[in-house]
Amino acid sequence: MNPVANAEILEGICEGRGKESDLDTLEMLCAQIQEDSLCGLGQGAPNPVVSTLKHFRSEYEAHIKEKRCPSKVCKSLIRYEIVDGPCTGCTVCARNCPVNCISGERRQTHVIDPDVCVRCGICQQVCNFNAIVIN
Repeated sequence: MNPVANAEILEGICEGRGKESDLDTLEMLCAQIQEDSLCGLGQGAPNPVVSTLKHFRSEYEAHIKEKRCPSKVCKSLIRYEIVDGPCTGCTVCARNCPVNCISGERRQTHVIDPDVCVRCGICQQVCNFNAIVIN
């Protein structure tokens, strides 16, 4: 069995391309790697995947079934949004956005275009009003 296959499956899940059958495949691959490895290092290599499948299965399922990342770390599965209220329309986020995906009039709540946003997080870092959240 190829350990690279595990990595490819995990990358697909993190990017929102996961399928429910991937979890069974991961478990099977991990068991096969542990069984076929000739040394302790190889036998222990799949342990992080086995452990996360055991303790954080709901996270995997959210990625696969709902196409969302509960931990809000998988760039492909998060969205930055500007909250009406805290946003003062100061334009700091728009001026710092490297792809110019933030629009809005001065002193009005701004909007992030999710199709253009590269999810770099700079807007959230520079916002002085905590008006940008990850969903």
